[in-house]
Amino acid sequence: MTAALAEDIGLGDATARALLPAEMPGRARIEAREELVVCGLEIAREVFARRGVQVDVVLLDASRAARGDVLAYVRGSAADILSAERTALNFLQRLSGVATHTSRHVAAVHGTRARVVDTRKTTPGWRALEKYAVRCGGGENHRMGLYDGVLIKDNHIAALGSVAEAVKRARERAPFGLRIQVEVESLAAAGQAIEAGADALLVDNQPPAVIRQVVELASGRVEVEASGGVNLTNLASIAATGVDRISIGALTHSAPAVDLALEWEGTSSS
Repeated sequence: MTAALAEDIGLGDATARALLPAEMPGRARIEAREELVVCGLEIAREVFARRGVQVDVVLLDASRAARGDVLAYVRGSAADILSAERTALNFLQRLSGVATHTSRHVAAVHGTRARVVDTRKTTPGWRALEKYAVRCGGGENHRMGLYDGVLIKDNHIAALGSVAEAVKRARERAPFGLRIQVEVESLAAAGQAIEAGADALLVDNQPPAVIRQVVELASGRVEVEASGGVNLTNLASIAATGVDRISIGALTHSAPAVDLALEWEGTSSS
């Protein structure tokens, strides 16, 4: 947050310095201009706090807002409110965008066993924030990084020569307790991974018919996750296969920012 403010304010807010006396108080509200899932209010509060501005939160993260709803009120120095406005809204609009986008995907699988999970396709430096936003939208987190789970992909298998060898090495060398998941692209590969002792399968870029076959083959022995090319158009059909999880990179890499605004309410004596 300090770096984000410094990036915007630099040597000083030239406009605020020219127009607004330092002692001039002000009050404003942050409001939704579309339906959204709120996320990032505590981050926005901290941004304003770095400029000495008080934030009174009206809605909590993970709550839903209708168009026109007030998310929070801000009060303090008029110059400081306006100097911190853009940075605070950047965090709030981006994170609420991820939460809102996620909520639409979660709604699309309602009534099935499938859970919507994210991926590592996050904005560099924002992973913890964006994955928090996914949770606010009703989704779940996949691995936080390369360190907290074993995911054996096609290139790992190609390098070692077989699924069995890859799983064997993971069992022997990976930190104790980490789940071992194997990416598969066919029913035969799924069978090999199950026999090798994988904890979970990741069916990558396959049509619902193949995913359903893998689910039937796994029959509760291992968790099955689908991934690759998932969007709101095909999500329901993938969920209907009985898959346990559906991982979607678009939750974070393609979520549009929501429309929020800071609306001035005039000067304040408080």
